[in-house]
Amino acid sequence: MNKNIPHIITLAAITGLLAITGNTALAQSDDSLDQSEFPTITAQPVDQAVTVGSNAVLSVQAVNADNYQWQTNGVDIEGQTNSTLTIQNVGVNDAGSYSCNVSQTGEDPVPTRAASLDVVVPASMAAPDGVLGGGPIVVFGGPKASNGTQGTCPGTYAGYVNYTKTISQGWGWVPSTNTTIFTASDGGGRTDTKIMYGGKYGDTGCNQTTVTIPNPPPSPSYRFTIFFPNNVPTTNYPIVLTGFNQ
Repeated sequence: MNKNIPHIITLAAITGLLAITGNTALAQSDDSLDQSEFPTITAQPVDQAVTVGSNAVLSVQAVNADNYQWQTNGVDIEGQTNSTLTIQNVGVNDAGSYSCNVSQTGEDPVPTRAASLDVVVPASMAAPDGVLGGGPIVVFGGPKASNGTQGTCPGTYAGYVNYTKTISQGWGWVPSTNTTIFTASDGGGRTDTKIMYGGKYGDTGCNQTTVTIPNPPPSPSYRFTIFFPNNVPTTNYPIVLTGFNQ
């Protein structure tokens, strides 16, 4: 009998340890499932392009949330503390990134994604800052500082600006049936930038300063990016789209 006692004690100790460990892990697991003190974002703000002079509306939907604080390019927008942000009479200076910090009172905020707002100056209007319409569409976007490299074009870059639309807005800019020339050009006057296009059906291209889409275009719509090798602009930057409908 005495020979079995150490084994019984050891087994009991191991069983007790397992029971304690199992209960602790279970308790921790149960605690981790309780997320009621944190907001849950159910609908993020989306990228969009709006015509200069019109209104832009961005929104977020969340549960377990009491407070909202909208930001532009990471800076709080004074007085914009609702789940919806409306920018009236949009100007080219309103282009940029918009996000919202969502929180419960007294708790840390949960940030949304940053949505891009592009401002479009149609061909029928004269664009500010000396960029004229009368043919091409001018689109202003907010540059982002972000080091990276991608092949020989755009190569190494210090930042970029995307010109995009939501799917509900048609995904991108549509080649016109009234022209045979489809180009995207640097509208800020720089000669060191690279421009890349991406078609909805996956065709891409890249070139310096101006990029040309083949005719006939392989895709029904296109998005564009300007890459900066250095000296990333701190103000909204234009791209000129020739041969495209808004």
